[in-house]
Amino acid sequence: MSAVADSPLLEEHPVDGVVLLRIHRPEVLNALNLALRRALAEAFRRLDADPSVRAIVLAGGAKAFCAGADLGEYVDATPIDLLQRRHDLLWGAIAACRKPVIAAVRGHALGGGCELALHADLILAGRSARFGQPEVKVGIMPGGGATQRLTRALGKHGAMKLLLLGEPIDADTAARIGLVAEVLDDEAVEARALAMAQQLCALPAVALRLIKESVLMAMETPLSAGLEYERNAFQTAFASPDKHEGMRARLDKRPARFNQG
Repeated sequence: MSAVADSPLLEEHPVDGVVLLRIHRPEVLNALNLALRRALAEAFRRLDADPSVRAIVLAGGAKAFCAGADLGEYVDATPIDLLQRRHDLLWGAIAACRKPVIAAVRGHALGGGCELALHADLILAGRSARFGQPEVKVGIMPGGGATQRLTRALGKHGAMKLLLLGEPIDADTAARIGLVAEVLDDEAVEARALAMAQQLCALPAVALRLIKESVLMAMETPLSAGLEYERNAFQTAFASPDKHEGMRARLDKRPARFNQG
């Protein structure tokens, strides 16, 4: 681990190319305070710029991935306070990460915790996982992207149900509606996430980046613009040495040896 024990965010390097970021505020079920938000933003900016990092796993603890915002920092906050905290920049650092991000979720992923998981490219859920946006029950609304990302992921009516009622859903329901990629026993979630991250490390980094960018573009543009972006990305992939290696390896019936730099 590269962080001190009392840090709100621990960093582990379980295997080459993979970084595990672990939210570490167990006394408050990993609630998001400003220090944790800043630590997450700094870590994602740094890891995105580090060529030795190929994939990132984001995890919490056994009882909670992240139980949402730390209400103690919000109960007396004013609009000016929120403006000065610049949460848009802190969320933006996670959203802008160009490398594959896997969220390994056990326990509560509520409010800002659900929004944090939604920033990942893949969500793996333990059977104890609970996802939801309960902000309406404390008199506010989501502010970390849930109204936009949930709507794009689930459609209008699925998103409205979560956002308007504020009731959590379990892992199996989340998988059924397309919010999570896999549901596993709790004790298997992080191992599966790390194994998947290792799989990603063995694949061509340029192609992975182009795929991620193209999918994210699909969430922000009309179909015609997204298709044009995909065509340009497809052509760009042909400039990578990994294209020649991958195709030649398939023709030669041997494992591909992609550039790991």
